[in-house]
Amino acid sequence: MSTTLVTGIGELATGDPALGDGSALGLLTDAAVVVDGDHVAWVGPARQAPDADHRRDLGGRAVVSGFVDSHSHLVFAGDRAAEFAARMSGTPYDGGGIATSVAATRAATDEELRGLLAARVAEMRAQGTTTVEVKSGYGLTVEDEARALRLAREVTAETTFLGAHVVPAEYADRREDYVALVTGPMLQACAPHARWVDVFCEPHSAHAFTGDEAREVLMAGRAAGLELRVHGNQLGHGPGVQLAVELGAASVDHCTYLTDADVDALAGSATVATLLPGVEFSTRSPWPDARRLLDAGVSLALATDCNPGTCYSSSVPFMLALSVREMGLTPAEALLAATAGSARALRRNDIGRVTVGSRADLTVLDAPSYLHLVYRPGVPLARALDLG
Repeated sequence: MSTTLVTGIGELATGDPALGDGSALGLLTDAAVVVDGDHVAWVGPARQAPDADHRRDLGGRAVVSGFVDSHSHLVFAGDRAAEFAARMSGTPYDGGGIATSVAATRAATDEELRGLLAARVAEMRAQGTTTVEVKSGYGLTVEDEARALRLAREVTAETTFLGAHVVPAEYADRREDYVALVTGPMLQACAPHARWVDVFCEPHSAHAFTGDEAREVLMAGRAAGLELRVHGNQLGHGPGVQLAVELGAASVDHCTYLTDADVDALAGSATVATLLPGVEFSTRSPWPDARRLLDAGVSLALATDCNPGTCYSSSVPFMLALSVREMGLTPAEALLAATAGSARALRRNDIGRVTVGSRADLTVLDAPSYLHLVYRPGVPLARALDLG
């Protein structure tokens, strides 16, 4: 297997405090990386770099670890632009619009969905994302949920069964029957294609799931061998965070409305709080208090929640800018949350950092420093580095 020396790195954010300047970002200037196959074999000052079979000079650009997008809903057809426009005019979000995406997705062919999914993943890579989690949740039948996960597995190992996204219209008066379907035949069909199980635990939406229903879904998923994730506390205070911590979920996502007890529970756990600022931007909801969480010792991640309804953005740099401008993070904290933090949310230790043994997922910036990711919002600076 051949090696490649990536040199001409003006600034390298390794994410390893043992490297570089000793900060949490582990910044190195005038740096180099040796890649052996799919993994990093050496990191350090360019003047000390060993020989390699090939050489790639980045001309003084900055490099960061590839972004880890640990929350997305990419398998869908159609769009909900009119719903977005209505929200901008004051219509509140309650989860009901998901039914529109369900109808369009059910009507799409496998090839149509495969093409849409591939285009969205390519769009993410073009903005620096190298690992993405993809959920089902826009099929809500046994066949359509299994199909979504089969397609998602073609682009990522981080696939999540979200049959408990909302209760579909045909089960509106039979919630118990739908929960039984999700925890029975649907789970059985989907588990072979998924690593994770997730649930939209949100008592403030008539379309989502109560704490008791969410517990039933998560316990069934665990029994089927899946690891746990939770949508929680998005529309108001509720049981999602406490349930996620109690059951040892890897991540609880949204965390918009938190009590002191919720923050304390997260701080004393291994559950990552994943914040999705694009949702607040797209729904005019209150911003999560990221500063409060970090100061309490909570492990934090940032992701896009790319989906057709509440955040049709695949841009992690946009999320970084929002989190710094509106949620109290520093640029360094935001970058760490979208790399090492999101890796923890996926319980992965091989991504999210640029260190010996990690995957060689590098994102190059058309800028001299990672600071430009938030200093120049909306400018396409970041792209995943292709060493093929």
